[in-house]
Amino acid sequence: MAQAAKILYTARTHTSGGRHDGISRSSDGRLDVKLSPPGGTGIGTNPEQLFAAGWSACFEGAMEIAARKRNVDLPRKCAVDAEIDLMLDDGAYSLRARLNVSLPGLDPETARGIVDDAHQTCPYSKAVRGNVDVTVALI
Repeated sequence: MAQAAKILYTARTHTSGGRHDGISRSSDGRLDVKLSPPGGTGIGTNPEQLFAAGWSACFEGAMEIAARKRNVDLPRKCAVDAEIDLMLDDGAYSLRARLNVSLPGLDPETARGIVDDAHQTCPYSKAVRGNVDVTVALI
């Protein structure tokens, strides 16, 4: 019998006005952002930027776990640059993503193993698997 999943955290936000002239606030007050369309002149961020920030932060955490399992210290200057494309194809919207990972000082084979393990375990990567075209590059 499978053990029930344990909820570690629940993020709660309230958004009104959507991506064009909206606001989004978290229940704890730590997030309070204005929203504006991607590429627009409005003040504020957009859902794609928020998704990129969340995914890249989560991915770096997954790399830390993967490195620890391999008894490897992640370089202090490791980084994940996330690029999220909002696509329009035949009237339907979708996303495409690129994660560009920098692990300076690690040999390429070890770095690739850490990145591949992280992509398998990162909750964001798992959530989009099969639904979003994703490229994970070691730079």
